[in-house]
Amino acid sequence: MRAPIGNFDQATPAPDCLDELTDPVADAVRDWRGGVPADQIVYVETDPQWADTTVFVEHYGRELLEQSANCVVVAGRRGGETRLAACVVLSTTRVDVNGVVRRQLDARKASFAPMDMATGETGMEYGGITPIGLPESWPILVDRAVVDLPYVLVGSGRRRGKLLVPGKAFAGLPGAVVLDGLGV
Repeated sequence: MRAPIGNFDQATPAPDCLDELTDPVADAVRDWRGGVPADQIVYVETDPQWADTTVFVEHYGRELLEQSANCVVVAGRRGGETRLAACVVLSTTRVDVNGVVRRQLDARKASFAPMDMATGETGMEYGGITPIGLPESWPILVDRAVVDLPYVLVGSGRRRGKLLVPGKAFAGLPGAVVLDGLGV
């Protein structure tokens, strides 16, 4: 099949290549109950040598710069309690951790989660974390600009490979909260 965005050699509906995904992502795709059919989520194989954003868009398509999203894990703290959340913003923006995120988590302090915590809690590789397959107890904060795109390139749970996901699918993820101004 041809990928809906970008110039990829191979594109496969995610339900047809579950073995290419980490266990939590494969489980989420297998048990998909989102507002769009699971076969509209497309897996594309990518080469880690092209991982840097500038080189990635040169190799796979310049339009991907405006159609890519990052998913980062944030830790919010209040008292002695830490609450984890995922934030999904366009790759051309940065997460408003100390404003929107901190308020949304009702935290005194918020920061990016340490790498070992992010990978340990998600079961995904650092640099490939995706909002699909995260723990259902986590809030998934999604910038409205991501939801408004027809398709979005995001991690697949691994550094090798990406998912192309209809933007509106992010709003239907368990724990999803769509916010204006999350990405600045």
